[in-house]
Amino acid sequence: MRLVKPKKFLGQHFLKDLSVAQDIADTVDAYPDLPILEVGPGMGVLTQFLLPKGRKLKVVEVDYESVAYLRENYPELEDDIIEDDFLKMNLTRLFDGQPFVLTGNYPYNISSQIFFKMLEHKELIPCCTGMIQKEVAERIAAGPGSKTYGILSVLIQAWYKVEYLFTVHEHVFNPPPKVKSAVIRMTRNDTQELGCDEKLFKQVVKTTFNQRRKTLRNSIKPLLGKEGTLTQDPLFDRRPEQLSVQEFVELTNLVANHIQLI
Repeated sequence: MRLVKPKKFLGQHFLKDLSVAQDIADTVDAYPDLPILEVGPGMGVLTQFLLPKGRKLKVVEVDYESVAYLRENYPELEDDIIEDDFLKMNLTRLFDGQPFVLTGNYPYNISSQIFFKMLEHKELIPCCTGMIQKEVAERIAAGPGSKTYGILSVLIQAWYKVEYLFTVHEHVFNPPPKVKSAVIRMTRNDTQELGCDEKLFKQVVKTTFNQRRKTLRNSIKPLLGKEGTLTQDPLFDRRPEQLSVQEFVELTNLVANHIQLI
């Protein structure tokens, strides 16, 4: 069967370097006993190194050409090739409700959405690995005080330990992307409860970083309403990139208290 032509509208950049593919596949070994879901397998460059691990493997692919290629070249996966959009899938039905490792050479244009979905199903996904745009990987792994520290950094690090594993250069792809890529691994930390309202926590993080140059005292006002007033807590005089995850939890509780007083 002829090779699949990469489609720009799907953000496809097919990896050609088999040694890089092997290295990415090996990142799932942090949880060696769990089944694996691969997102966007394309022509199976990563799949071929996941199969020998002897674990239950399912792949989800939205591109019909890639699905046809996989069915012809990986007959052992026939019942485990899912033609669907990962962002619309019901993940609780995948492995009869049991946890799994998420991996893939993720399409750049939806990588952040993939990780937001991971967060929504964090109890099902104790480990997520894969390749994304280098800039996004740096953002996810960044700590307080960094210019790249932002919404993704805080929301993911609240629940996961993030490891920036290695950088991948443009020439190993077809077509070569205009940016470098990176492989990361996110593994669930010990946090079971944030210690604040989770929905409000997300709102606080997003609201403050959307005006990251302002102090929290000014950027948080949209959440408080016209009648909202703030105490003189010094936390409000800082900017969002200066706060750790735990300090965002404290900030969320301060905001919650103010909202209750209105």
